[in-house]
Amino acid sequence: MKLLTPFFITIALLNICAISNVYALDLYVDTVTKQIYAEPGPNRVHMGSYVRADETSGSREEPAAHMTSRQISETKTNTEEIKAIRKELELKSVKMEALEEKLKTAEKGKMKPVPGLHYESSDGNFTASIDGRIQIDSQSNLINEVLPATGTDLPYELNNGANIRRARLGVEGTFLKNWDYKFEYDFSRGAGTVAAGITDAFLRYNFDSPLSIKVGSFKEPFSLEEATSNRFYTFIERHMSVNTFVDNPNTYKTGIGLNYAVPRWQFGIAFQTEPVGGFGQSVSSVNANGNQSRNNGSGDIGWQGIGRITGRPWMIDETKYLHVGISAGHTTVNNQYRADGSFSQVNSTPGQNSGGMSFVAFLGTNVDRTSVLNTGNLTSGPTGAEGSRRIDSYDRFGAESALVYGPFSAQAEFLRTNINGAGYSGEHLTGYYGYLSYFLTGESRVYHVRNGAWNRITPNSNFHWRGPGWGAWEFVVGYDYLNMNNGAIRGGEADMIRFALNWYPHSHVRVMSNLTHVLNINTANVVNFNAAGDAVANHRSQGFDDANITAFLTRVQVDF
Repeated sequence: MKLLTPFFITIALLNICAISNVYALDLYVDTVTKQIYAEPGPNRVHMGSYVRADETSGSREEPAAHMTSRQISETKTNTEEIKAIRKELELKSVKMEALEEKLKTAEKGKMKPVPGLHYESSDGNFTASIDGRIQIDSQSNLINEVLPATGTDLPYELNNGANIRRARLGVEGTFLKNWDYKFEYDFSRGAGTVAAGITDAFLRYNFDSPLSIKVGSFKEPFSLEEATSNRFYTFIERHMSVNTFVDNPNTYKTGIGLNYAVPRWQFGIAFQTEPVGGFGQSVSSVNANGNQSRNNGSGDIGWQGIGRITGRPWMIDETKYLHVGISAGHTTVNNQYRADGSFSQVNSTPGQNSGGMSFVAFLGTNVDRTSVLNTGNLTSGPTGAEGSRRIDSYDRFGAESALVYGPFSAQAEFLRTNINGAGYSGEHLTGYYGYLSYFLTGESRVYHVRNGAWNRITPNSNFHWRGPGWGAWEFVVGYDYLNMNNGAIRGGEADMIRFALNWYPHSHVRVMSNLTHVLNINTANVVNFNAAGDAVANHRSQGFDDANITAFLTRVQVDF
């Protein structure tokens, strides 16, 4: 009945106008229904006598002077109730908009038609949707205390600046009911080659059961944070171990994958080889120092088998559950020696890169992503020579867990990479992270069933400049650790703490701010290796030894 109050008020005011020739009018309000009447009756309280104001006074119709103080008080009370009702209606309108956004997201996840840049054939056998994202980042180094550069080296300190972290455009859809596809290009990626910016490029067949199979270029099934789209990260950058062991060697690889997903558990396995394009150390290959081109003596490609299984063993509803998972993968590495048995350490001759593998890490920054931690090429020296080393393969293992309880969530992962090959005896690299998150505005983290990862946050009320909505606000604090010093490998060690304040004014808009403080950096013994296999000091990495670094990062993101 409260929702009808404005309607009855309007009718009453129209009646007042219709009888404007009457000198006075008594009005009564029903204390139960809040309706206004011109005659007394049960439960009706007299509001006052209203008279027509003098046309020369320029004032509106006002209560007669003989209204009692009680009547005036009751009139004010009713006015306040009307204002409260209007405010409640505005708030419900905003919540309805947010609910519509959630429904749109759910429909898109089921590959059904969505508003926007979408096409569907008349028979429903073909659909296509254009999607994209842009992430505009900045980095300001508040504390930047590093060792001074020596010789002809450039300064070792991190640089301030801004850039476009990602700018992607893609198309995805369905055909012949059970098939779907995706193609995406990132204009900010690449190493100068035509295909360098391709990320996803696959076809997928969806069986009538939750089983699906795909072929093409797609992400490795490994790690909770990597499985989550970068549109939905909690921090601006991934944690060091995930970047180093999964993303930097290029997580988008070509192959065939199998996926099974139901609300309580999921698994994915894949058999993959080199990626289409490159990023960071993976300029063109699974083998970070290799050559994607399979000609001119560059050697065979590397292969990998990889898989991940996840589930929610404890679950009350979609806002209260525990997520756990494990990942594992085996990757072979291409090493191509020259005819004289030597091994090239640099890409000096096009098409004749010798391969090998290196792992690098940056300190959670988003603009200056200097490889502060760096193992150098794990293959070095002439084949069979004393002191030479050769990485033939590496094995990765991961364990993950996350708890969601309403607006609170916690997440942690442990990752380990074992190095296999001549000159190595059980060397391994390890890293882990953990963080706590709380939505100040009451939202809850959203689960993506097919990926076993996080999905889009939809605010309870979208931001309105003049309305009651403020969007969603999230505060996060976390710890990050990576150690690449083990046995014969001296890649460095670092840990840091992170703070984040994220604002979601709309489900498709994010404004992120991060503060990162490095607690410890140990890069005193980081080295590279020359063609003879001799260790050479890595001045760039060593310049950050025991550095004091605090950085403030921002991101403005829009996706559709």
